[in-house]
Amino acid sequence: MNLRKTRIATFIFWFLCAIVFCSGAALAQPPGANEMPSVVEVPAAAQAGPNFDATAATNAYLAQIPPDKIARSNAYFEGGYWMILWDFVYGAVVALLLLNLRWSARMRDLAERVTRFKPLQTFLYWVEYLIVVCVLTFPLGVYEDYFREHKYGLATQTFGPWMGDQLKNLGVGVVLGGILAMLLFGIVRRLTRTWWIWGAVVSYVFLIFVVLIGPVYLVPIFNKVTPLTDAKVLNPILSMARANGIPAKDVYQIDASRQTTRMSANVSGFANTMRITVNDNLLRRASPEEIQAVLGHEMGHYVLNHIPKALTFGLIVIVIAFAYLRWALDWALQRWGEKWQIRGVGDTAVLPLVLLLGSIFGFVITPIMNTYVRTQEYEADMYGLNTSRQPDGFAQAAIHLGEYRKMNPGPVEEWIFFDHPSGRNRIYAAMRWKAENLNICVPPCSNAYGVARSAGSNK
Repeated sequence: MNLRKTRIATFIFWFLCAIVFCSGAALAQPPGANEMPSVVEVPAAAQAGPNFDATAATNAYLAQIPPDKIARSNAYFEGGYWMILWDFVYGAVVALLLLNLRWSARMRDLAERVTRFKPLQTFLYWVEYLIVVCVLTFPLGVYEDYFREHKYGLATQTFGPWMGDQLKNLGVGVVLGGILAMLLFGIVRRLTRTWWIWGAVVSYVFLIFVVLIGPVYLVPIFNKVTPLTDAKVLNPILSMARANGIPAKDVYQIDASRQTTRMSANVSGFANTMRITVNDNLLRRASPEEIQAVLGHEMGHYVLNHIPKALTFGLIVIVIAFAYLRWALDWALQRWGEKWQIRGVGDTAVLPLVLLLGSIFGFVITPIMNTYVRTQEYEADMYGLNTSRQPDGFAQAAIHLGEYRKMNPGPVEEWIFFDHPSGRNRIYAAMRWKAENLNICVPPCSNAYGVARSAGSNK
């Protein structure tokens, strides 16, 4: 069977699978809204007083979570450990399949028959490659991103809209990935000795470009982004920003509920496109104190320059990755290049090998990357507590995030797999802050020494 017939047969097979998935998904309904109280419910052991103890307060908050909810979030998060492994293994198998069956070489040959213009050859190969890989990885992707998310009540889309987002993602990948592929292969062909240095530079500049355009041009492809206008929510946020020297005029909201039940907020963009965005799940389900705590955290990312710092760290990682690629590609092509019909590093057919080696590098440094991000998140947590003075709102936010994050992992487990501090550590940090600031924190925290407010009376 020739390559064209093989592609047609594979496409038909997965198209039929998609029909089956659609039929099953039609029965799936978005989970009901998990509405939360509009106030922070402070457990008795966590209420401020002369005998306040941070550890007891932390345990009291954790005790509010029903055991079945803990088991559910633990199962989801721990299953994610295996998904990291299966994603790596599955991707490696696909890459080796493309190399050993010489599909990659045949895709290159097809691109060369269409045009003699090298950059266009690279782009055509990239489109072929991306489509074939998307088809081959579809079974794992649909399980991981659709069925598994529905199983744990974290997804709200039926299959049709979900598939629409996947096609949008494919389109973005074709354009941005194609541009980067043309740039990098152009460098490799012209600078055969120093390609890895200039490739790292171009990749870094491209990363900055994507971060820069992301909030303005990429996010709106998938979600509706609008300025937050609810004065009851917006005014305390802007007041907090002004008090901390942040020149914020707008906060943005995103309709994430069309895809997920997760609550979140983020700082995105770079330079003039940097913005704070909250999703509508947070606005609907969180108390005012919780929203202020979360936004204080996001302001911490902004004030502490975490995006520029992350980009600097990214430059270091990219340079190391390209140095590793230079050595690993030379070694692998000497051994198997002729078998795979790859002519050299500048041959587009080498792409599966590049991505395979890159996935090995990323898999190995996962704990390092997680530790770097987790450190930034902890710094933002501390800034957010000092800014919002809402430790109880912060504790409630950690419990909400515990719907899909394990609350109480072991220290080694947290070091390897967590890119944020665990729920227990975040609640303890908030309660420790509260213990040291009983005389200055704002309601409902500031109920110390005779100014106590019960959970039912918080307004």
